[in-house]
Amino acid sequence: MAMIFQRHFPWRENNQFQLLVDGGEIFPAMLASIRAARSQIFLEMYLVESGVLLDRFIRALADAAQRGVNIYLLFDGYGARGLNARDRQRITQAGIHLAIYNPLRLGKVGRNLLRDHRKLLLVDAAQAFVGGMGLADVFAAEANPQTFWHDVAVRIEGPVVADWCAVFCHNWHYWAKQDLSPVVMPGTDRADVLAGQAGRIAGGRRFGALGIHHAFLKRVRNAERRVWMMTAYFVPSRSLLRALRKSARHGVDVRLLLPGSKTDHPAIRYAGQQHYYSLLHAGVRIFEYQPRFLHAKVLMCDDWVSLGSSNMDSWNLRWNLEANQEIESSDFAARMGELFTADFADSEEYPLSTWQMRPRYRRMLEWFWGKIARWLENISARIRRKK
Repeated sequence: MAMIFQRHFPWRENNQFQLLVDGGEIFPAMLASIRAARSQIFLEMYLVESGVLLDRFIRALADAAQRGVNIYLLFDGYGARGLNARDRQRITQAGIHLAIYNPLRLGKVGRNLLRDHRKLLLVDAAQAFVGGMGLADVFAAEANPQTFWHDVAVRIEGPVVADWCAVFCHNWHYWAKQDLSPVVMPGTDRADVLAGQAGRIAGGRRFGALGIHHAFLKRVRNAERRVWMMTAYFVPSRSLLRALRKSARHGVDVRLLLPGSKTDHPAIRYAGQQHYYSLLHAGVRIFEYQPRFLHAKVLMCDDWVSLGSSNMDSWNLRWNLEANQEIESSDFAARMGELFTADFADSEEYPLSTWQMRPRYRRMLEWFWGKIARWLENISARIRRKK
């Protein structure tokens, strides 16, 4: 299979997409695919930490390597700081290829900010897993039964998998200085029997999530029925805020599902809350998820869904290498809508009247962290322009 990297990937028909919710569904499906691998495994991850979950993956990958499967792991240099020396040695001694994306370097502040935030598993060039998860115990119910992070992923089969292979191989070539050619095993290419679901990769080669951002803005502006969004870090661009408010004023059902008090970055939550008043005043409904930390990144406009690694925050737009799977399917949108509806029920909604009654100290926190967020955004823009 020739790998020709494209900056913009086309829509491809005849794919199959399956939504996976939380670590209890995501990781068993990924591990089952690894255990069934016959030729080749590509794994690209941002957050990688030694622990119960990573141990399961290392053992499954080592078993696959022993069967003769060629395995290539690409971990981000910052996100994989929690990978200890023992586990790194287990990986390399098993004959698994490991490359580190942009290792941290002293004195290279601007360069160190450039990160690979993707989460991608490819098996035999026939099956892909894309989502917001990491290989860390915070996502694993067995390690943290009460506090595991809420996330989603999609299992993919069909022609769009070849594009995901191109994305991985391009990145691997740059950081490992090695060419890769995905190998499709006989009997694994099911494009001829899959239902006709259309899919496209958003994002790709360049830093930042501008491609994902522009696609979402276009969909928001043209939405007829609904714009539903869940994200872990809500620090939106001005253009996205305007588009959300305008759609709500035109009668579109606009809803935001955001983290509640259970979050790994409270300051980012406060910075995002500075926008609640203008959004609520325009008719946007805002829900904060209560049971656990909401880490999922999903955008849905009518029957179009985009999910993957991008939080759509302003930092993503400049610094992170991101990629989402876009899906145009009424069936998949219905399944995603069921998840949104269940999560709304587990959330606290803020009507405008209630939001206006919040304590003064909360307003001060929003103002302060909002100022910090804008200051960081300006500094970030200056640094980025120099690169």
